[in-house]
Amino acid sequence: MAKYLNVAGTEASVGDTILVYTQINEGEKTRLQIFEGILIAVNNRKENTSFVVRKIATDSIGVERIFPVDSPTVAKIEVKRKGKVKRAKLSYLRGKVGKMATKVKQEVSNTAK
Repeated sequence: MAKYLNVAGTEASVGDTILVYTQINEGEKTRLQIFEGILIAVNNRKENTSFVVRKIATDSIGVERIFPVDSPTVAKIEVKRKGKVKRAKLSYLRGKVGKMATKVKQEVSNTAK
């Protein structure tokens, strides 16, 4: 079980709120679509490494997407907020509803004392 993910120089860990930019092809046009959510799992299987991102959509419906790391559709990943968790997989968030499904402790930097 992995707790950290490194994609194109961007380091993310389980519990972080991340933005995943995916490239969508619509006919001849291409555009970037953003999927924002909590990184709940990282599956390290050599070249088949993937990660699972969960967000809460309209009417408190949970939406999960699995992204392969080496996929050409994943343009970039940004870390919006660092989270502090003690587990490698946050599958317990699936049973939560509403705001409790997004509650992950925010990591406090050592400089702010």
